[in-house]
Amino acid sequence: MSGEDAPAEQQNAVDQKQETKPAEEPKAEEPKTEPAPAAAEASPAATTEKVPEEDTFTYRALVLTGYGGYDKVKLQVKKGKPVLKAGEVLVRVKACGLNFADLMARQGLYDRLPSPPVTPGMECSGVVEAVGEEVTDRKVGDKVMALNRFGLWQEVAVVPATHTFLIPEGMSFEEAAALPVNYITAYMMLFDFGNLRPNQSVLVHAAAGGVGIAATQLCNTVKDVTVFGTASASKHETISQVESHIPSTIAPRTMWRKLDIILDPLGGSDTHKAYNLLKPMGKLITYGAANMLAGQKKNLIAVGDAMRKMQERNNIGKVILTTEPMPEEEKKEEPKKEDKKEDKKKDDKKKDDKKKDDGKKEEKKDDKKKEEPKKEEKKEEEKKEEPSKEEK
Repeated sequence: MSGEDAPAEQQNAVDQKQETKPAEEPKAEEPKTEPAPAAAEASPAATTEKVPEEDTFTYRALVLTGYGGYDKVKLQVKKGKPVLKAGEVLVRVKACGLNFADLMARQGLYDRLPSPPVTPGMECSGVVEAVGEEVTDRKVGDKVMALNRFGLWQEVAVVPATHTFLIPEGMSFEEAAALPVNYITAYMMLFDFGNLRPNQSVLVHAAAGGVGIAATQLCNTVKDVTVFGTASASKHETISQVESHIPSTIAPRTMWRKLDIILDPLGGSDTHKAYNLLKPMGKLITYGAANMLAGQKKNLIAVGDAMRKMQERNNIGKVILTTEPMPEEEKKEEPKKEDKKEDKKKDDKKKDDKKKDDGKKEEKKDDKKKEEPKKEEKKEEEKKEEPSKEEK
């Protein structure tokens, strides 16, 4: 190639580039103009979606409207999504625990609960739905159990992240909701206050309750500790079944002797009796007052109505509230419907029998009416026959 041809070829190449540039520019402009209206359309849609979520967010809650009976606890629907502060998490509640302290609070005997209207509930389990600022050890989707002074008997609850604990794998929400209050209470009484040591003896009142079972299990983590327990006679067999699944040992009453630690949720005369069972330097730990309650209102003398009902039904362990119906409850409803149908059939049969009886009675009355004129005719004939006899 000569030097004269080179500039000509370079000029041709430049001309070709200039010719191709106008053809490429409109292609590049077309995609730029197309997404612009799409983005404009998406922005109002996003704003319209956010507003209804916050305004229409609702959740159910059990609210204590005043001190007294069960009628003071109302199911209410609350509006508005709870606002998270720094260090808090929002939990979608799956199950929550019912404690004896909640029954005392309903009657105004538990000063840790604010005055009504208020939502009770000290423990729950569920799934983290949102996290606030400065929360680093919890994330959305974590399964947790939570502990709080109140406010957990509702479908969503706001609690400090430090009051939540991750649920181990294989544990259900119902089991997790039964852990915090029972086991923390039992642990503190035995190890913090009672200073439990090997070769000591412990008396657990209400051994069939949630705290009672937790205390019995924790006692077995210490070597050679003898556990004595009290419970209704109807619950003894069930307690033994629980022990077969979870290792624990409750000594019979015949082996009772002077005790190192007594856990007393009863109060009243039982507390005075407990003093006589203690060893020198023994510890009596009271954590309830079941003997102060009766029925739905305050009573400082009789035994609690709630405890009596638990004994009658042979309830063992912890009572759990769930936000969704349990499958067992759905199954129980079916035989109830069948029973109602059978009752209706029985009522219909009774009505039919009554109608038949009434019809028979009316027939008898008609027969009697028909017989009466015949009797009168006979009487008249007899009267006619009498003068004929006299003439003879």
